[in-house]
Amino acid sequence: MKQTYIVTGANGFLGNTIVRKLAESEDNEIRALVLPGDSTKALDGVRCTLFYGDVTQPDTLQPLFDVEDGTPLYVIHCAALVSIKSRHNPSIRAVNVTGTRHVIEQTLRHHARLVYVSSVHAIPEKPGQQLITETEDFHPDRVVGEYAKSKAEIAGQVLRLAKDGILDACIVHPSGIIGPGDFGNSHLTQMVLDFVRGKLRACVHGGYDFVDVRDVADGILSACHSGQRGACYILANRYISVRDMLDTIADLCGIRRVRTTLPMWLARAVSPLAEAYYAILRQPPLFTSYSLYTLRTNANFSSEKARRALGYRNRDFSQTLKDTLDWLKAQGRLR
Repeated sequence: MKQTYIVTGANGFLGNTIVRKLAESEDNEIRALVLPGDSTKALDGVRCTLFYGDVTQPDTLQPLFDVEDGTPLYVIHCAALVSIKSRHNPSIRAVNVTGTRHVIEQTLRHHARLVYVSSVHAIPEKPGQQLITETEDFHPDRVVGEYAKSKAEIAGQVLRLAKDGILDACIVHPSGIIGPGDFGNSHLTQMVLDFVRGKLRACVHGGYDFVDVRDVADGILSACHSGQRGACYILANRYISVRDMLDTIADLCGIRRVRTTLPMWLARAVSPLAEAYYAILRQPPLFTSYSLYTLRTNANFSSEKARRALGYRNRDFSQTLKDTLDWLKAQGRLR
C-alpha cells in the first residue's frame, strides 16, 4: 500500500539518512522539506520530492502537506536548530518551538501521524550515574542550555496533545549522533576531521552516549508504525569517553594516539578562545562551555523501552567509526 512520508530537515544529517532508508521501498512517497537556499547535496540522486519551506513561516508548509485524501501520511519532524555555542540565539526557540507548533498545526489539519524528533537533552538529568529512562515531565527549567530548554518546552506540548487524544504523535530522544552521511559537518564529524588531520592534539576528560545515525533512523521509522501514541522512546547507545573514541579512530587510521589529556578546569578556561577561533574559521566549535558541561553529565541512558516496542538495535561502535572514516574518504574529505 502506498504511503506518504514528510521529512522536515531532510538535507540534515539525520534527515537525509531517513530519506535514503525510505527510498529503498517503492511503496513510499517521500516529501523532503529543505530550507530555501540550503544545499541539497545530501539528497542528490535520492528518490524523493523536494519542497522548499521554512517551519517558522507556516504558509510555506502548505504545499508540503497537500496530499490526496485517504493517503496514510507520516510526518517525521527532524528540523531543528542545534547549538552548543555560549551566545544567546533567538532563532533556536523560533525554529525548535514555534516552528514545531506550525508543523503540529499542519499535522492536525491533515490527520497525519507525527514522530517528533526530540533529544536526550530534553530529559532532566539524574544524580550520579542513576539510569535515565523516558519521562513525561518536561520543563525548560529542569534542563541546561538554550537548545535543551527549547526541546523540553516543545516536547511537553507534543506529549500533552497526544495524551489528550488531540494529536497522533510519539516522541523519540536520540543521544549524540555520529556516523556516515554528515554532509553538513556536525560537531562530532568536525572532531573526527580535525583529529585525523592532526589539528586536534589533546582531548579532555569526559564522554557521552554516542549513537550511530543509521540506528536512530531505523528506530524512527519503526516508531512511525509501532510507536504508541503519547509514548517517548530514548534512542541511545552507551557511554563512550572522548579518549576512547579518538584512540579507536587512531588505530583505524594507523596514526598516533592522543597523548595529552587536558584537565577540565583548563579546558573550561580556554573554551571562549576556542569558540572564537572556530567562529573565525566558520566551523562548528568542538569545545564550548556548554559542550564541556555535557561531557561531565550523567549519560547513563536506557533504550530498553525502544528495544522492546520498536525492535531498536545498536551496531558495534567501532564499526560506526570505521564506516564514518570510509565515507569521509569516499567524499574526498580525508585522505
